[in-house]
Amino acid sequence: DLVSRMTLEEKISQMFNTAVAIPHLNVPEYNWWNECLHGILLVEDHATVFPQAIALAATWNVDLINKVANVISDEARAKHHEYVRKGKRGLFQGLTFWSPNVNLFRDPRWGRGQETYGEDPYLSSRMAVSFIKGLQGNDPKYLKVVATPKHYVVHSGPEPLRHEFNVYVSEKDLWESYLPAFEASIKEANAYSIMCAY
Repeated sequence: DLVSRMTLEEKISQMFNTAVAIPHLNVPEYNWWNECLHGILLVEDHATVFPQAIALAATWNVDLINKVANVISDEARAKHHEYVRKGKRGLFQGLTFWSPNVNLFRDPRWGRGQETYGEDPYLSSRMAVSFIKGLQGNDPKYLKVVATPKHYVVHSGPEPLRHEFNVYVSEKDLWESYLPAFEASIKEANAYSIMCAY
């Protein structure tokens, strides 16, 4: 019903990080970009900062990862309500989090390896499922936040060249290495969003 009442221009305006308000439909502005790989990114005051994802993965403790994500989403929900109360709806103030990073860390020259759960597809899958479930919560109707596993797929550097080269990977490596964490994120953890590689 909502989309049918939107003009083409209004539909297009919702396709960016900052989705502008549509006053005649009572739709407020919303910014889709937020991060929480190991705590909420760029808050105005205080938030808990946990060890980087690769350090958390080194514990092999899925219960711990779930608890960490649960704390992050509790804080995120509280911060979001405070922002909305103050009339703020900008960058890093929404409930859509571009986390976790489930790419494999196979080359130490990649500058974002610390965001990942390491090089093992099985470990990355288990950590991702636990983190996503902790972020989104277990209410059958309402999400605490929206988890967005990233970057689908075969995105593991080199970072400076990511916009200008094609990655060629064998079908075997694609299915056995790069896809399992994404598959588990959707099928087991019911992630509500996914970010493509860029």
